[in-house]
Amino acid sequence: MVTESLSHSAVRTAVPMDWHATYQRTLWVSDAIIVAGVVFLTQFVWFTLTGEPVTRPVDNVEPITYTWLSVALVVAWLAALSISGSRSPRTVGIGTGEYRKVIASALYLFAVLAIVSYLTTTDVSRGYLLLSFPVGMALLLISRALWRRRLWAARRSGEAMSRVLVIGDDEESARIVRELDSMPEAGYRVVGVSGPGSRSDFMSAGIEVPFLGPVEDVDRMLRMTGADTVIVASDAALPVERVREISWQLESGRQHLIMVPSLTDIGGPRIHTRPVAGLPLVHVETPRYTGRQRVLKRSFDILGSGALLLILAPLFAVLALLVKTSSAGPVFYTQERIGKEGQPFQMIKFRSMITGADDMLQQLLAAQGTADQPLHKIDNDPRITKIGRILRKYSLDEFPQLINVFKGDMSLVGPRPQRESEVAFYDSSAERRLIVKPGMSGLWQVSGRSALSWDEALRLDLYYVENWSLLGDISILFRTFKAVLAPGETAH
Repeated sequence: MVTESLSHSAVRTAVPMDWHATYQRTLWVSDAIIVAGVVFLTQFVWFTLTGEPVTRPVDNVEPITYTWLSVALVVAWLAALSISGSRSPRTVGIGTGEYRKVIASALYLFAVLAIVSYLTTTDVSRGYLLLSFPVGMALLLISRALWRRRLWAARRSGEAMSRVLVIGDDEESARIVRELDSMPEAGYRVVGVSGPGSRSDFMSAGIEVPFLGPVEDVDRMLRMTGADTVIVASDAALPVERVREISWQLESGRQHLIMVPSLTDIGGPRIHTRPVAGLPLVHVETPRYTGRQRVLKRSFDILGSGALLLILAPLFAVLALLVKTSSAGPVFYTQERIGKEGQPFQMIKFRSMITGADDMLQQLLAAQGTADQPLHKIDNDPRITKIGRILRKYSLDEFPQLINVFKGDMSLVGPRPQRESEVAFYDSSAERRLIVKPGMSGLWQVSGRSALSWDEALRLDLYYVENWSLLGDISILFRTFKAVLAPGETAH
C-alpha cells in the first residue's frame, strides 16, 4: 500500500513528454545538414581545384555523375548512422558509445565503398572520398558534443529526464539515489522508492524521495509518480517470477526495466551479456593490458607529448622567465614520485613554492590534523608564491611533466602521481593504482581536483585502471583542456 506520506507533488498521472523522440529528430536533422553540406561542398571544392571532370565514363553503362554519387553517399552515410544506433536513447547523452558509433559508421561505410569500387572496377576520385570522410566525421563528432552539452544543461535544470522508480532495500536504494543525484547528466531523476522495510528505515538511510511501500502494485506506483523507468537493485529480495511480472506490467517502448548489479565501477567494454538456456548471463572481463594496448598507449603518449613540447616551447620560455624573476630559487622543481609498479622517478614541474617548502610539509599537515591521511594537500598553503598560485590555478606548473611523459616515466592520462609517504598508506585496493603509469591528467583532475576526498580520488583512479581505453584517454584530455581554461573553485 502506498503510504499516506506520499506528497501531492509526487502524484502525477500525466505522462511526461517523450524527449527521446524529439532529441533523435534533432540529431537526425543535424547529421543530415552536416553530411550533405560536407559531401556537396567537398565535391565542389575538389573538382573545382583539381579540374577533374564531374562526369566520368564507365564501360557499357551510363557515365557516372558525381552529383548522383554524392546523393547516394549522403543517404548511405545517414543510413549507417541510424543502423549503428548512434541516435539510440541507450547511447546518446552519456559515455563514449555515441562517439564510437559515429566513427565506426564512417569507417565501415568508407570500407564498403572501397570494396564496391574495387569489385566493380569503378574509378572513383580518391581525393573526393578521402576529404569527405574525415571532415564529415570530425564535424559530426563536434556536433554531437555540442548537442550533448545542451542536453546536459537541460538535465541540470530538471528537463529531459527519465522519471525513475527504485526497488531495493534501504541501503541499496540510498546508494542508487545518491549516485543518480550526483550525475544529473545521466538523465535519471528518482521520483519514488519501494522495497522491504518501513518508511523510517528508508528515511534513516538518507533517502529524501517518497517511500511508496512494499512492492505490491508497481503499475499503480508508475501511474501515481509518472515514472517511465523501474530500477531493481540486485539485493531487492525479489524472486525471479516477480521481476518478470514487473517487466510484463511495463508499457513496451515507453517504460523500461533496469537491473543494477552489486558490482560497481565496471566499464562498459568489460561487460558482455549472453543468454544461455534462458539465463541472462553477464560476463565481466578481468582487467588486463595486452601488448597491443600498451604499444597503443605508449605511442599516443610519445606523439602527444612530443607535439605539445614543440607547440608550447614559446610559452615554456615565458613561464620560466616569470618564475625566475618572481622569487628566489630555481625555475624547475623536481620531486620523487612513485610510478608504475612502485618504481620511483623524478617528476618535473615549474617551481610554484618558496625554497625549502618540502621541509615544512609535515609541520603543516600536523597543524591541520591530516598527517595520518594518504592525500597530502594543504588548505590555503602558505608556501605557494604569488606567481605559483596563478600557475597552479591553470595547471601551468605541470607543463614540464610533458618531459616525463616523453621519457616514459609518466603518461598523458593516468592515476595521480603520489609521494612515497602517501603510497605508504596504500592498502591492497590502492596498490592497483600502480599497475599503470601515473598521468599528467586523470579522472581525479577533471572531476573535482582538490575538492575530492582520498576515497573519491581513489575510486576514480581505480576506475580508470580497471577500464582503460584510448577513447577514454582522449575524452579525459578534452575535459582537461576545459578544466585548464575554466578551472573553477576546486583548482589550487
